[in-house]
Amino acid sequence: MTKKKQKVALPHPHDPLLRADRIPHIWCPGCGIGTIFGCVLTAIQKSGLPLDDVAMVSGIGCTGRMAGYLNLDSFHTTHGRAIPFATGLKLARPQSSVIVTSGDGDLFAIGGNHFIHAARRNVDMTIVCVNNFNYGMTGGQVAPSTPFGAKTTTTPIGNFEEPFNFCSLAAACGAVYVARWTTLHIRWITDSLLEAIQKRGFSFLEILAPCPVTFGRRNKLGKAVDLIKFLHERSVVRNQIDPKDAVLDFNKHLVVGKFIDIERPTFLDNYQLINRRELGDWPALERQVPRMEKQAKG
Repeated sequence: MTKKKQKVALPHPHDPLLRADRIPHIWCPGCGIGTIFGCVLTAIQKSGLPLDDVAMVSGIGCTGRMAGYLNLDSFHTTHGRAIPFATGLKLARPQSSVIVTSGDGDLFAIGGNHFIHAARRNVDMTIVCVNNFNYGMTGGQVAPSTPFGAKTTTTPIGNFEEPFNFCSLAAACGAVYVARWTTLHIRWITDSLLEAIQKRGFSFLEILAPCPVTFGRRNKLGKAVDLIKFLHERSVVRNQIDPKDAVLDFNKHLVVGKFIDIERPTFLDNYQLINRRELGDWPALERQVPRMEKQAKG
């Protein structure tokens, strides 16, 4: 008798970054978060950063579960408070690369004020916003990203509020890197994440993701594959445009691309500038700022 060959499980390239005991994950079939999570893992590996100096902070919601599956320093925080936690972490460990992953509701509704001021301060962190156009985990309520006229559990006859343009908001508040992609743009997501992680300052990535179980079902958009086709047909790449012109018009097109990539002093740069010298007259302080900007570019 011939012995049956035993199947050997080959290691996955992401195994060192995963908490295998937490798998399988909780995300619904057809959800785009798993794809985005894979892009995050690939970008971290490609960065070559010491894993002891990489940390992930997340808020509450479907996207917030990313932190629980990552085999690195990770913090699953309270609703809307991922950015304050991440700011404290960055100040305590300036050498760490801090990545915040959360949803559109967590970052821009209850957490909106924190987002605005972290961008204004140019705190050195990377924000990954998964935009699935509703509060997916808690039943599909209306969110700051819900398209005008779309139905949710709290707007059963249609949303009568205009949604935020997150990329325009991020740029207006001072983000040094701003990009938007869909879950179909896997290579672009990974490349943008790598650029954002390696960049000094407040970087923001918005990723449009299908949510077939709540948003898709309620708006009769079909199955998961139909939502993927919708994103494919409607997305248009327009790099380097003003983010205020990067509109999300579900009846026409969804503008994606890399919009902002600039340099300016970070929060810690400015803190060290003030800390190194006694505070003199305001014109003297202003003369120091261009020098700091030149150092940041170098």
